[in-house]
Amino acid sequence: MEEYFKRQIQLWGLQKQQSLQEKSILIVGAGGLGSSLALSLGSIGIGNIVLVDFDEVATHNIHRQIAFKLEDVGKAKAEVVKELLENRSKFSKVSSFVEDFKTFSKRDFKFDLIFDATDNMRSRVEIDEYAKERNTPWIYGSVEAFYGNVLLFEKSSFSTFQQQERELLGISAPIVMLVASFQANLGIKYLLGEKVDSDKLYTISFENSTLEVRNFKMPT
Repeated sequence: MEEYFKRQIQLWGLQKQQSLQEKSILIVGAGGLGSSLALSLGSIGIGNIVLVDFDEVATHNIHRQIAFKLEDVGKAKAEVVKELLENRSKFSKVSSFVEDFKTFSKRDFKFDLIFDATDNMRSRVEIDEYAKERNTPWIYGSVEAFYGNVLLFEKSSFSTFQQQERELLGISAPIVMLVASFQANLGIKYLLGEKVDSDKLYTISFENSTLEVRNFKMPT
């Protein structure tokens, strides 16, 4: 373990590295954000990782969903990502559930942190309710065009957002990875027990070739 995680241990020490083995996370969605999140978090030493996604890989997914190859078309996303993570590290137990989140929420699990990698308001409402019932923080992420949002929910509620479904714009592949990286780094800090700002909405823009990050405190 010390050889595999050598550079991480240099960064945060052996004790914190070992503490990650006791952590359990849930990633809801294994597509754009989900596959990038899984790659970011799947090899850092988290003891238990659970993936939930009902969907199959389609050709139009591959350009921005970095876990998949052309030969994966038609396969269950959660199962493909699970296999990828297991081939990269032996220090995490990875489980996949090919079902929607509402179905999964009836299962008996306990997590230290939940990651949202969905693409619709309804699922996020369900995640928020699930997390609040279990007193578990969750990290929201969304991306569209050259814009993204990230928020670690602890006391605030997703109901603060205007929940309006509409036709989505296109998506730039690199912004997907940028937003997922933001989510992953925020989550790692939290899991390591370091100070992070919860209930603060970060908005990310890469319009006009300039990266801009703003933040807004959420009502609690």
